[in-house]
Amino acid sequence: MAESAELFHTPAGVAFADVSINGHRETLQVRHKTFRQWLTHAFYRSTLRAPGSGSLQAAICTIEAKAQFTGAERPVNIRIGGSDNCVYIDLGDKSWRAIEVDDASWRVINKPLVRFRRAPGMQSWPTPMRGGSIELLRPFLNLQSDDDFVMAVAFVLAALRDRGPYPVLVLSGEQGAAKSTFVAVVRALIDPNTAPLRALPRHERDLFIAAGNSYVQAFDNVSNIPPWLSDALCRLATGGSLSTRQLRTDQDEVLLTATRPMILNGIENCVLRPDLADRCIFLNLEHIPDDRRRAEKEFWDAFELRRPYILGALLDAMAHGLERLPETRLETLPRMADFAVWLTACETALWPAGTFSGAYDANRATAIDDVIDADPVAMAVCELMALKPAWKGTATDLLAALNALVGKQSKLPTTWPGTPRALSGRLRRFQTILRKIGIDIAFSKDGHARMRLITILKRDELKAVRNRPHRLHRPQIG
Repeated sequence: MAESAELFHTPAGVAFADVSINGHRETLQVRHKTFRQWLTHAFYRSTLRAPGSGSLQAAICTIEAKAQFTGAERPVNIRIGGSDNCVYIDLGDKSWRAIEVDDASWRVINKPLVRFRRAPGMQSWPTPMRGGSIELLRPFLNLQSDDDFVMAVAFVLAALRDRGPYPVLVLSGEQGAAKSTFVAVVRALIDPNTAPLRALPRHERDLFIAAGNSYVQAFDNVSNIPPWLSDALCRLATGGSLSTRQLRTDQDEVLLTATRPMILNGIENCVLRPDLADRCIFLNLEHIPDDRRRAEKEFWDAFELRRPYILGALLDAMAHGLERLPETRLETLPRMADFAVWLTACETALWPAGTFSGAYDANRATAIDDVIDADPVAMAVCELMALKPAWKGTATDLLAALNALVGKQSKLPTTWPGTPRALSGRLRRFQTILRKIGIDIAFSKDGHARMRLITILKRDELKAVRNRPHRLHRPQIG
């Protein structure tokens, strides 16, 4: 009875089947309960009785083996997939339709070339409509400036692409600044879900399991990110894997691999480590006066009315970006180089050329200052180099100098490094960030004295970088 299904396996060896249900194609994992139910229903329709549990389990094992050893190998995606310079977006509807975007246009199709699977909680997109404008989105995002609106749209366009790395969107603001509503709006444009916001996972394994079952990862009320989770978020944003033991086995391993767009929201900026901050877009939501607040039903009714046209405008920008991407070049590449190139290719469908780069540069400058201000060691190095153009010595000498500098002002912070080795580790972590504000840190060895030396140089042309304004003045867009 499974002969009517087309069996195949993923590169990770997971068995899937393409089955025909009510005239459309659905892709089901062979070990999932939905395939078991489909097979049981097919047996009942043929015999008018239920299969025995042993026979059903034996059949599923045989089908899984056929998918693994005689079926083709195909990747299976969740919500977003790609093939041959085309992006496919699963609409999530009952007919399993998808949107195909290429360098000419976009269209709704019944059988996409790529395969999708459905996870619990996934909701459907409305059918996109042509003729909309991205400005229809602005009233539903509580943002302070044009730059912030550009960066919010940039995150959505990056997340709608079939490949990463993806930036991490970090929202901050006081209570009542509509942070949760902001996340729900953004998710509704990318990956609508019945549970748009979740708490931070307690283990790295939980993070990657969640990423395997939902495209956008959105975490609510984040106040503190421990170092292990910060490193895991970095890997998930740029593409990473987690190896864990197979359930009920001693030697078998399961490799969990994913690259996902993520959203973090909290009252204050929760990203303090420079490696994660370098992958982030930071948006601070403004206070909403009482006379500007809207009833929730009124808000969502207005959004749902405009959502098809906003999606159409985003898809138009994607098609434009796919057309311009092969010829798009940047003079200098930031850390998230693929993200910057993709948005530069898309931006002229929405705004004048250079709008994205100006907003992104301003956002990164603010992020650099926030990360430095949050770390007492980085701040102390900045204060030390404000007094002199260069410093050279051992880690022991530098720790003594910083202790004397900070100790004059107040007690040493609880996170202050207690040993020269700990100080060296903190400096290495902040090397890249400090270099961007004109402070170069180099580590070397003195062969004669057998000492490890630290050299700190201040570039004259960037001495005043910490005092520059962060917002670039540009004409109003729209």
